[in-house]
Amino acid sequence: MSAVLAAPSFNARHDEAGPWRRAWRRLRRRRTALIGGGVVLAFAALAVFAPWFSPQDPIATSWSAIRQAPSATHWFGTDEIGRDVLSRVVWGTRASLLAGVVSVSISLVLGVPIGLAAGFLGGFVDALISRITDAFLACPFLILAIALAAFLGPSLTNAMVAIGVSATPIFVRLTRAAVLNVKVEDYIEAARAVGNPPLRIALRHVLPNIAAPVIVQATLAIASAVIAEASLSFLGLGQQPPAPSWGSMLDSAKNYVDTAPWMAIWPGLAIFLLVLSFNLLGDGLRDALDPRQR
Repeated sequence: MSAVLAAPSFNARHDEAGPWRRAWRRLRRRRTALIGGGVVLAFAALAVFAPWFSPQDPIATSWSAIRQAPSATHWFGTDEIGRDVLSRVVWGTRASLLAGVVSVSISLVLGVPIGLAAGFLGGFVDALISRITDAFLACPFLILAIALAAFLGPSLTNAMVAIGVSATPIFVRLTRAAVLNVKVEDYIEAARAVGNPPLRIALRHVLPNIAAPVIVQATLAIASAVIAEASLSFLGLGQQPPAPSWGSMLDSAKNYVDTAPWMAIWPGLAIFLLVLSFNLLGDGLRDALDPRQR
């Protein structure tokens, strides 16, 4: 009889597992998200340990090995001045991942507090922030990033700042919408009723409960930032030669697509795999962090 009575309490404790633990259990059932996360981790390891994975110096030229096809010496071939394409793809991973992570971090630092203030305070503050956000969103993301990068000057740092600022309105709008949904919940009203100050309610009760959609959007935004960095480098506004970047490699390869297609295939494939992996991971996180999923 005691065992029968004890079973419901065990099941209750099992069902009351933390939301993050439940999200992890749901995420583990999504193979595509796990594959995407694994590929992202592989690219991250490639970026961190680039000196060990790179077979040759990525900026060393060889006039006797100009535009050589893939071989045992150069697995991915060489470019127009004899540089090893594999080494440049490996080192270019650093620029792409750094641009994606840093630019999205800038967007989070700027966008989340502004969106939190707009949604929580409401009134004139909300109207002012919303109209400014609408004005920025009226300009396409990539066009705004190109304009800011051209204004700041060509460099990887300026490209990251331009991408981060251009993506900030997206996080402002998302955070504001999430706050408007959360701040009318009963537990927020209870927090007000017991005398919590507004700042404590916003930081301790509202902010943690809007983390899920922000995390998902950040994961998807990294994929967009990788494409934006490659686009800026392709236009000469990102990573500057001779430092390797996937976008600048594609810029060099456009003149030799017919005679040396490997110069464009490998950096293009790297961009495709990294962006696809972040999108798969973001879709999986969106399903796993959705409280309506069971």
